Amino acid sequence: MLKLKLRYTICIACLLLVSIIILLLPYLNSNEGKQEERRTLHAWQQTEGQQTIDLLAMRVNSTKRDTRCTYHTCFDVFNCGYNDRKTITVYIYPPTQYTDADGSSLTTPISQEFQEILETIADSPFYTDDPTRACLYVPAFDTLNQNTVRQDEIGQLYALLPWWNSGTNHLIFNMLPGSMPDYSTVLEVNTGKAVLAGGGFSTWSYRRTFDVSIPVYNPLLDYSVIRQKSYLEKRKWLLISAQTGLHKEYTDVMWEVARKETKFLIVDRCKEGSQRSISKRCGNDKQYNYPQILQDSTFCMVVRGARIGQTAFSDALMAGCIPVVVADGYVLPFSEVIDWKRAAVIIREDNLHTVMDVLKSFTMERIYDMRRQVLFLWENYFSSMRAITMTTLHILNDRVFPYSGRKYEDWNVIPNKLSVRNPLFLPLIPPSSQGFTAVILTYDRLESLFKVILQVAHVPSLAKVVVVWNNQVKQPPPMTAWPNIGKPLKVIKTHQNKLSNRFFPYHEIDTECILALDDDIVMLTSDELEFGYEVWREFPDRLVGFPSRVHLWDNSTTKWRYESEWTNAISMVLTGAAFYHKYFSYLYTYSMPGSLKQWVDDHVNCEDIAMNFLVANITGKSPMKVTPRKKFKCPECTNTEMLSADMGHMVERSECINYFTSKYHTMPLKSVEFRADPVLYKDDFPSVLKKYKNIGSL
Repeated sequence: MLKLKLRYTICIACLLLVSIIILLLPYLNSNEGKQEERRTLHAWQQTEGQQTIDLLAMRVNSTKRDTRCTYHTCFDVFNCGYNDRKTITVYIYPPTQYTDADGSSLTTPISQEFQEILETIADSPFYTDDPTRACLYVPAFDTLNQNTVRQDEIGQLYALLPWWNSGTNHLIFNMLPGSMPDYSTVLEVNTGKAVLAGGGFSTWSYRRTFDVSIPVYNPLLDYSVIRQKSYLEKRKWLLISAQTGLHKEYTDVMWEVARKETKFLIVDRCKEGSQRSISKRCGNDKQYNYPQILQDSTFCMVVRGARIGQTAFSDALMAGCIPVVVADGYVLPFSEVIDWKRAAVIIREDNLHTVMDVLKSFTMERIYDMRRQVLFLWENYFSSMRAITMTTLHILNDRVFPYSGRKYEDWNVIPNKLSVRNPLFLPLIPPSSQGFTAVILTYDRLESLFKVILQVAHVPSLAKVVVVWNNQVKQPPPMTAWPNIGKPLKVIKTHQNKLSNRFFPYHEIDTECILALDDDIVMLTSDELEFGYEVWREFPDRLVGFPSRVHLWDNSTTKWRYESEWTNAISMVLTGAAFYHKYFSYLYTYSMPGSLKQWVDDHVNCEDIAMNFLVANITGKSPMKVTPRKKFKCPECTNTEMLSADMGHMVERSECINYFTSKYHTMPLKSVEFRADPVLYKDDFPSVLKKYKNIGSL
């Protein structure tokens, strides 16, 4: 009996032990998996130690750089695409310290900048620890600075790499190519068919579709401590040259220009005793902090130095200063994907003496756009070694998978963070059976209001009329007094007299299309309104209207100015007579950025400008003007009763544009020289052939 009890106890203990193991197994596996993941993530950091080799005895033959390589001739795409994510895979060779037979080092210690490159790759979604499944291979030899590289030996060490294959599908980083006295524009190492991410390419050394031109990062400056200025801030200088050690041929020309121009500042490195400070510049008998002085200028010179690639280019971008590049043949960083016409000025070396004339021709509107683009490019592609490395990998990835790669807009267009995006795509062509709802804002002009209602009632596509009654003192007339138009007519009495009431998304509006009307727009014909609705059906994501206006930049006041429509371009259509999608009413009421709606209600003006800003900011598109009609005046009103007759009206409207621009941190309005007219408009055809007969008269 005792033996049975003992056996029973042992069985129970075994069962409990097995149960505990089963319960702990997932946890143990997860920890083991995490440890394995950590080992895998940075497997390249597990150095193989120090190796001593005799290159002379081994007779290793390195392969010279193939200058004829293109993506289609030297890149093997068959090693790429092992995963379903449409991304390349990158393998990093374990770093190894090589010494020759006499004990001298064949490789340089890894710099902090190159360490950041390797860590960025290892932490990126491109990394793989399996060399058999790699698309790209990165040797762990630091070649960022040509001056620290033993050229012949590094080329032979490349040939010793197990997956070298004459450099095919290998990626090598270099920022400072060449050495004294010639300073070649390419790394002077036998790299075979390897892809070179270089910081000093010229058009003669750059292999298009194959190499990647990268910027020269400045490790001596702490970019993180520099406060970024707004692109709208005024700058003291138009142009600054803050480079050091430039050739006398260039400095003589610049000093000749600077003697005639008070807005051109030339500074050079200060001599403080026997030492020179990196963070100081001197000029005009003054001392300036560098690179902060660059933020006081609109444009910054980037002139060819001993090397064609300069840290001055990155410094200018960091400061939000538009670079003026004077280096013939220089391949600008990431120029394969970045449109530098939007952010830089390129001047030929022979035309250096004309630099101020060129820069003075830029309007402030263009300068603001370029400054914003400079800051956008800096923050996304240049601000750190990590950003530079990831940009390089994305460019290479887009070459291998072009159909899933980034488009021009993804690289160059600033994403609008302030806009509220439509979660659903607007319909391309709304159903014609829905028609539109006319929303008429009124206060106390019954006679004119009734004329507008009767006029719009003749439009075939009208579905309903909604009158927004803004008079808080006087009650609207009884429904028996309103015109009988044969269509639904709803009067909504508001609680406060606000212009923004016209854009409220009332439940009474059943259609997608809204026609916003003022109660004095009696001159539009039914043909014009019907044609305007047909145009909106083709462009439902735009404002489609009749009276138009334009915004212009005033160089004398350095502000935006509101102008009438008597120009060749328009950028706004007034919502006194305009079609738009009901979705924009929701955005205007609930999601308009900043305090714009409050500004409109407080100033009792500019609600139409605010709607134009909103739609252009959301869609990035211009409005649509319909027919050439320009006389939009209230014939029943005296000049003293009309808001637009006020002498300060244009000034106040201009103030609205500048205030809205400051809140959006950009100018979203798009100018366009375009108008929609019927096909047979003003053609010499019998009127019986024309669908819209009564349209377009002034």
